[in-house]
Amino acid sequence: MDRNICLIGYMGSGKTTVGRMLAERLDMDFEDTDELIVKNEGRSIPDIFRDEGEAYFRRIETDLMKKIASDGELTGTVLSTGGGLPVDKDNRPLLKEVGTVVYLKAKPECLNARVGNDLNRPLLASEDRLLKIRDMLAFRGPIYEECADIIIDTDELDAGETVDKIIMSVNKSKSS
Repeated sequence: MDRNICLIGYMGSGKTTVGRMLAERLDMDFEDTDELIVKNEGRSIPDIFRDEGEAYFRRIETDLMKKIASDGELTGTVLSTGGGLPVDKDNRPLLKEVGTVVYLKAKPECLNARVGNDLNRPLLASEDRLLKIRDMLAFRGPIYEECADIIIDTDELDAGETVDKIIMSVNKSKSS
């Protein structure tokens, strides 16, 4: 497949896990915007948030998306994006330019369970993590839906089933 697939969704929706499996199944490359940022910055995302703040991190996300969109070097790639990347309105048309946008949707309770005790989630450092997820998802959910070409509800699916649904949906959208 020469068209890229961009995975969006909240933390814990499965973008990285599903993205790697999807890339393997479709014989595509895989890239993760968070991993690219860590590599380019030479430090972890929690360190970037701590040292420079969220606004700085969001700027480098947008710069990365502009580079990806303008380079045209990513072809046949599954791109897993950071959960907040679509929130910046400048990134939304860039996502569409880069590839088919697939929103991996899940309920807050499911996302909370999937994130578990992962300490590399600076935006979830909260006493009531489920409430924080609900609040953030109430804001981000409509943005994800607006950006998406395809929406996959992942609550009841494992990673393999999610991959199957994405492949079926992408093939269906290509034929229509």
